[in-house]
Amino acid sequence: MSFLGRGSAPNAGGINQERVDMATQELDMITDIFNRLVSSCHAKCISPRYAEGDLNKGESVCIDRCVAKFFEVNKKVGEKMQAVGAAAG
Repeated sequence: MSFLGRGSAPNAGGINQERVDMATQELDMITDIFNRLVSSCHAKCISPRYAEGDLNKGESVCIDRCVAKFFEVNKKVGEKMQAVGAAAG
């Protein structure tokens, strides 16, 4: 069975709308995380006055560290939320 409900799905009417809605919601969430990551790391690591077209060494290192920290914090928050949810449920 495919992700969108085609193939061996019992209803031959086409696409499973619930799965499309879930995929759309997940895409929106991922897009939001990406936009927040770009905004946060750009503000922190890139000077508002661009001197050249490419990143310099310091900017590249800052971006790498910023992205790593962003995902590490995201992971920890997700784990904490799962633990709280499991304890409540």
